[in-house]
Amino acid sequence: PVKFDDALTMTKYGKFNYLLIILTGIILATVLLETLGISYVLPVAECDLKLTTEDKGILSAIAFAGIIASSHLWGFLADTKGRRAVILPTLFAAFLSSAMSSFTSNFWLFVALRFFSGFFISGSSATIYAYLGEFHNLKNRSRAIMGASVVFGIGCMLLPAIAWLVINQHWSFYIQFIDVVFKPWRLFLIVCALPSFLCAITILLLPESPKFVFQYGDEKRTIEILQKVYRMNTGDAKENLQISSILEETESKQMKERRNENLSNKNVFKIFQSMWDQTAPLFMAPHLKKTLIACTLQFGIFVTSNGMYMWFPDILNKMADYIELNPNGKASICDVVYMSRSEMHEFKLNETSSVMLPTCNEELDISTYEHSLVLEIIYAVGFAFIGVIVNSIGKLPILVFVLVGCGICAVAIVFTSVPLLGVYLYVILLACGLSIQLVNAATVDLYPTNLRAMAVCISLMFGRLGSVFGANIVGIFLDNNCELTYLMSGISLIACGILSFFIPNIRKRTVSSVHDTRASISSRVGQS
Repeated sequence: PVKFDDALTMTKYGKFNYLLIILTGIILATVLLETLGISYVLPVAECDLKLTTEDKGILSAIAFAGIIASSHLWGFLADTKGRRAVILPTLFAAFLSSAMSSFTSNFWLFVALRFFSGFFISGSSATIYAYLGEFHNLKNRSRAIMGASVVFGIGCMLLPAIAWLVINQHWSFYIQFIDVVFKPWRLFLIVCALPSFLCAITILLLPESPKFVFQYGDEKRTIEILQKVYRMNTGDAKENLQISSILEETESKQMKERRNENLSNKNVFKIFQSMWDQTAPLFMAPHLKKTLIACTLQFGIFVTSNGMYMWFPDILNKMADYIELNPNGKASICDVVYMSRSEMHEFKLNETSSVMLPTCNEELDISTYEHSLVLEIIYAVGFAFIGVIVNSIGKLPILVFVLVGCGICAVAIVFTSVPLLGVYLYVILLACGLSIQLVNAATVDLYPTNLRAMAVCISLMFGRLGSVFGANIVGIFLDNNCELTYLMSGISLIACGILSFFIPNIRKRTVSSVHDTRASISSRVGQS
């Protein structure tokens, strides 16, 4: 008998692994397209859907609400039914939800479909890392994850370019039987969903995770899967990979017992009880304080990194319009927001008129995409730089520098009357997401092995709640209390910087697992 890790080594490293790495990166990028892509739609769909600022807040947050609602469910099903068994149907369902949302003009139906888009896309993104890792031996696992992260990072940087190519086209046509004028922003929603469909088609051709199959006792099928991987990697006949049996590990026995227990729990209450039993230790001594700190930090950071980001293209577009009309004008971001609000109010008073006022933008200014791309580059370079220096100077100085620095920028936005400087401060403010991987790494160091994954999952769930809260709170306050919006964001980040000092053992310079790109997307959409 051979150990499972040795059996994976025998399959070699080749085409199958590269395909899986690229697929994983694309699936992770799809989550970003589905959740953050809507931020490019809101400014140009404002008049078509008759959106108020509060409506925009709801649409900004609803996909994150779907992710929150389903995260535990998909994790539980992936552990009991299989990785592929969750990834495949959720990708198809996410595509259908997003595609259908592009054909509706009813606001609440649009909201419901965007919720289901987040609900289903969470299934694939929460499971794909386990699926990827279980096809790689210990030696190559980190390299595979880093490879997927690179693909994901490229996808992030492509988002502004895709939005620019699609949204700024000049065409429309009327679909009579559903009474919808189909415009480029609707096509953009389909384009954002298309990778889900293509990835689902690819997953159809791939097998279930061999480690999952083996841990649940099907050794024969496990060997068949490994032989298929070997054939694709080497081009040799699968029979050339001769494995008679695989050595059963203690973990495998525990997994079989767990599966039998879960399968016997037909009662829904017992299933939820089982899920709670895996979570409860985090909220009891001696872990309660650590959990509260980690969850508070993630919540506070995500309020800005996601909540404020969802308004980034919209506000940048307003700023670009103002700068174009007033090249030498002096105005803060909030001044421009108030001007835009009064113009939109004028449009609503005259919406029965045949004259369309210029406030109804159907394309985004090129500078909006340029600054969005700059933000993505800051993230890519920032993670690479943090990955290089974190072990030499420790996590605490970086955390405090990023959080307090970004918080100061948020406060400065309120008092800056130079429009372009306000935009740059906004870009730096959103870079606070760089700190989330550091909080993840610190969280991993705080817990024993059997609680680490759940601790990160729970803290990121609070982060997603922060995304929902942030997007909606901006929607409520932006039009009437814009200054308060940025001040709250800045103060919360500075408070998080101070709270960082209370993370146990944060001053230790341990080897950290901070990746050079948003490997778990936690920096933007909070998936693990």
